[in-house]
Amino acid sequence: MNLMTAGRGIAHSERSPADARQGSEGMFGIQSWIALPQAHEETAPSFQHFDAGSLALIEDGGVRARVIAGSAFGKTSPVGMLSEWLYAEVVLAPGASAPLDPDQEERAIYVAEGEVDIAGETFEGPRLLIFRPGDRITVRALRRARLMFLGGAALEGPRYIWWNFVSSRKERIEQAKEDWKTGRFAPVPNETEFIPLPQG
Repeated sequence: MNLMTAGRGIAHSERSPADARQGSEGMFGIQSWIALPQAHEETAPSFQHFDAGSLALIEDGGVRARVIAGSAFGKTSPVGMLSEWLYAEVVLAPGASAPLDPDQEERAIYVAEGEVDIAGETFEGPRLLIFRPGDRITVRALRRARLMFLGGAALEGPRYIWWNFVSSRKERIEQAKEDWKTGRFAPVPNETEFIPLPQG
């Protein structure tokens, strides 16, 4: 699990080793963006890495869950956060069930793979399901399913996104555009490529 907190602004580069790009093996990953509370939008940028072994793993019958952030299934992740949120990978064997507890104000399940039943309705991946606050949710796999459980507090207001910039203030995004164009973001060490702002 890699958690990059952009805060007031960070530049980063995502690269795979050349030999990894030549191979035929597939890779599975999900990149998620979590909006910061307004009080922390201008926090110092940071980066956290946690290997799989440091994240809580629950295996119970046909349920295998890894708590990536927050708390679920009686376990808590070591990942530091600026707000309370939940992020967990849940893999269900056919016929197995898992609850999405109503601890978080806003909750969703991303069905990455497989097919599930929730309250008598069938959903096949890939699909994002968003739930009402307080509803008790149990998800049952009709065939092997890989899910992401998501949750957190509602935001104080809207967030705006343009390219890689997110803020609760449109004028802050305009400032970020100008900072990027004029090179005021700290460079990525050992990176020489510069990606210009998209046109439009």
